[in-house]
Amino acid sequence: MEGESARHWRHPALPEVDLLRARYLRKTFARHTHDAYVLGAIAEGVEVFTLRGTQHRAGPGGLALINPGDPHSAHEGGPEGWRYHVLYAAPGLVARIAAETMSLRGTPGFAAAAVDEPQSAALIAQVVRAAEAGQALAADSLMRSTVARLLRLHGGPLPARTVRTAGARTAERARAVLEERMVRPPTLESLAGELSTGTFALLRAFRERYGMPPHAWLTDARVHRAMALLEAGTPPAETAAAVGFTDQSHLNRHFGRIVGVPPGAYQRERLGAPGRPSSGTTGRPS
Repeated sequence: MEGESARHWRHPALPEVDLLRARYLRKTFARHTHDAYVLGAIAEGVEVFTLRGTQHRAGPGGLALINPGDPHSAHEGGPEGWRYHVLYAAPGLVARIAAETMSLRGTPGFAAAAVDEPQSAALIAQVVRAAEAGQALAADSLMRSTVARLLRLHGGPLPARTVRTAGARTAERARAVLEERMVRPPTLESLAGELSTGTFALLRAFRERYGMPPHAWLTDARVHRAMALLEAGTPPAETAAAVGFTDQSHLNRHFGRIVGVPPGAYQRERLGAPGRPSSGTTGRPS
């Protein structure tokens, strides 16, 4: 495999799908979440990702299928790294496709995180290539048929949420505090004191509810908010300050470990010419 490169963008004809084409040699994605369904197709090498406490390996022709909100991390599975194409499909889009193509009660989702499915992997790559070539009709048609195929072969209803416990309610209150005070969050001890609980009880409850400790959740939330600000045209340095990172380099580091590209490249794609690559979107992600 050659050197690293990555492009993360959205075609105007596919407003509910983000696309990623990337080649990583030495890459670690920190534990994070997506608001969308992640449909990743490995073309070369091996990606190792951890989801719901289980480590998965996906090689050429393999798929990584991750439901919205599921915390996960990833890294290369060998010295050659991996190359892949990814669709990030909005929940509303997937729900509509499921309603049109299958009889499913409840919210659609994927039970299997990693599957060996070369045909679907090839279809995902075709969607990304068609979008990058500006072939809107082909990209949209292929995307919908690919999502329908994946739901038919690997989908089902997501489990219903369990009844909220006292610990879950405490974790939700803690999340609300962190969202409100993202720029200047309290210490763990202060947060536990505000919620009338112990630090270890809060850590346990938060991890059980959100799949990661409060500090990791906060970093993930800051990056999600940074994405929205960058899309709105806020300069990266101002974005870093607005979400609570110490400076732009701090934003760069965490943004690259969650989104896969630097914030400047991400913003150029969002604000660039419709359907065309903007300059500086390839190269080594930070």
